[in-house]
Amino acid sequence: MKILKFGGSSVANSQNIAKVVQIVSNTAAKEKVAVVVSAFGKTTNKLIASANKAASNEVNYIDLFKQVKQHHLLVITELVNKSEQDKVSQKVNTLFNQLQTLLEGCFLLKEVTPKTMATISGFGELLSSYIISEVAKNNLDATYKDSRELIRTSNVFDKAQVNFVVTNKNCQEYFNQNPHQITILPGFIAKTENGLSTTLGRGGSDYTAAIYAAALNANELQIWTDVSGMFTANPSVVKQAFPIPKISYQEAMELSHFGAKVIYPPTIQPVLEKEIPIVIKNTFDPNNVGTLITKEAKSSNLVKGISHIENITLLTLEGSGMVGVSGVSKRLFETLSNQNINIVLITQASSEHSICVGIYDEDAERASHAINNVFEIEIERRKVKPVIIEQGLAILALVGDNMKNHQGLSGQMFSALGKNNVNIRAIAQGASQKNISAVIDSNDAKKGLNTLHEQFFEEKIKQLNLFVTGVGNVGERFLAQIHQQQQYLREHLKMNIRVVGIANSRKMAFDTDGVDLNNWKEVLAKGEPATLNDFFDRAKTYNLRNSVFVDNTANKEVSEVYENYLRTNIAVVTCNKIACASDLENYKKLKEVSRKFNAPFLFETNVGAGLPIIDTLKNLIASGDRVHKIQAVLSGSLNFVFNNFNATSTFHDVVGDAQKQGYTEPDPKIDLSGVDVARKILILARESGYELELSDIENNSFLPEKSLNTTNNEDFYTSLTEFESHFYEIFKEANDKGCRLKYVAEFSEGKAKVGLQHIPSDHPFYNLEGSDNIVLFFTDRYPINPLLIKGAGAGADVTASGIFADVIRIGNN
Repeated sequence: MKILKFGGSSVANSQNIAKVVQIVSNTAAKEKVAVVVSAFGKTTNKLIASANKAASNEVNYIDLFKQVKQHHLLVITELVNKSEQDKVSQKVNTLFNQLQTLLEGCFLLKEVTPKTMATISGFGELLSSYIISEVAKNNLDATYKDSRELIRTSNVFDKAQVNFVVTNKNCQEYFNQNPHQITILPGFIAKTENGLSTTLGRGGSDYTAAIYAAALNANELQIWTDVSGMFTANPSVVKQAFPIPKISYQEAMELSHFGAKVIYPPTIQPVLEKEIPIVIKNTFDPNNVGTLITKEAKSSNLVKGISHIENITLLTLEGSGMVGVSGVSKRLFETLSNQNINIVLITQASSEHSICVGIYDEDAERASHAINNVFEIEIERRKVKPVIIEQGLAILALVGDNMKNHQGLSGQMFSALGKNNVNIRAIAQGASQKNISAVIDSNDAKKGLNTLHEQFFEEKIKQLNLFVTGVGNVGERFLAQIHQQQQYLREHLKMNIRVVGIANSRKMAFDTDGVDLNNWKEVLAKGEPATLNDFFDRAKTYNLRNSVFVDNTANKEVSEVYENYLRTNIAVVTCNKIACASDLENYKKLKEVSRKFNAPFLFETNVGAGLPIIDTLKNLIASGDRVHKIQAVLSGSLNFVFNNFNATSTFHDVVGDAQKQGYTEPDPKIDLSGVDVARKILILARESGYELELSDIENNSFLPEKSLNTTNNEDFYTSLTEFESHFYEIFKEANDKGCRLKYVAEFSEGKAKVGLQHIPSDHPFYNLEGSDNIVLFFTDRYPINPLLIKGAGAGADVTASGIFADVIRIGNN
């Protein structure tokens, strides 16, 4: 014999009930079945709400009652044979008349007792089981039996204790004499020896099914719900979660205790003793194998699942008066027990200086008041502090039989959480070592679950969540490169990069599943108005693991929000040089915040676009080398300009061409004034360990004063035409000497300067073509023949590739 239990979502409406009847029919074709059903979806909640409204003297309690009644009568009309509809409707109306009388009594008395609430809340199962049995009778050998006639309990009305001796005898006697192939029974409800209705508490219908399975020695208990088994994590929170094929009773109980709502822990107890298998199945995908729960479920996975509980409060009792004093724990736990408060988690310092317990938020005020009363004398004498309350917490739990005695699991768990700035407030691990629990801020629950699932269940594919601002030349190429390389990164680097947020100066758009990079322009065009603060607030609110803020702009205001991101454990990748060339204190602060909050701050493209200049310099310094001198051509745009400016071209046109090809900043004066180069040599000097300000850089600009004083691009280009003869003279002077013009940055023993120089033919910079950059590092290890880095140093594609490389560095970290 098999016991089948169907939850509220499985019997929520006529279409679902039809599926249930078909599943029952298929199973009953092979053997006898007992079918336990919950109330139609949301019915119990509505009945409880109606009773509470009635007790509060709210006249609209009747509206909820009418909704429930109308829904049940509709199911009868849609599913029961027409010849039987009057009979079934009459029975159902009788039940609703009784229910209405109870609700009216609550309204008149302005109260609802536990006894009355138990009776009212049980009507959902009485109604659903009767109606479904009548539907089944259309074509099947089915009968109906009221569970209250079989299951006997204590006089506690809302969480009644089952009298298994009497209950088992009743069940066995009834089913031994029952000739029908299918028996349909209501879950959740039972009765005392005195005939008073009781309920079995949360998850009561599962418990009812388990009681029948154990009493009848069933060969299997099937729990039919709306998911395909127990998942490695909550699939609504962790998209990559997947069903667990096999799991042990103990593992299932641990996962259920810590929030896995597919099954309720007490359900397992009756069948556990008799080792009856439990199968979790999906009503809406009946061919899916689901999850099999047995005594042992061997698996190669050390961790079977990750679960969590929300709405947790930590209560901490601490004080020197607790050390070495026996009975403190007893008094604390006894106090909570007397208040009927469930303890979810316990941890105690080995010094005995403090005891910490986790309870549900709803019990916090009552618990703290009771504890402070019990320890009133110790508190007055300052031997114990008043209980400390921390709310807004959640518990994450790793569960698995194979975790026992396996080294390193705790370390992996806490390290993964720590890397994502998930602060752990308390830790608990049972002696069985089948569960490791950590208390964290509830705002970090989603990020924590996804982080741990990625660590223990996924194919070591690290997911990066990007918030990208700036989608001009560089930003557009950057998004194109990500889109092009997504499959490669996944297959070869085990990395999944998603663009979660995207913004320009006017609009911003978000998608936590990843913006579709095939049509990101259309998505952004339909986005909401953008501000820097709103973009940051959204990134902070999403609180996604491995988040990266990517700045593809040259905007000062954007650079000023980096610290906000870093303090929120969101990495920053930028081609914007303004932050790293700002005040020395700000530069040092960003570095410090990056280290403190474990949030990478990468800016390789600040110097040399896609060239590995800064990374190479960092490695030199980290390995103990010391930089004495740097000589460099660091402006791809200026190199392009002076490589192409000659007697047959105009300076105005060459600069315009450089801007069109994306070699210059949006404001080309930044490049031509030497400010851009000054910032770059400043960054290299700072990365070499020298403390300089931008004002310390000597800038010998070749631009006329009038060009430097322009305030927009149009006026700037006009000034270039006006001073064409000035630029030609600069070219002619170098050309007459057989030299080429290069804008050179130099740093030597703590001093730096930038300016236009005549480069002779025997100099390493002479043959630097196009928009290439070159850097010479003279160090302790390279005193005569410098370390040389050379290559394309400007252009949207190479700059975007440098930003992309920084993102990949974060992924590989």
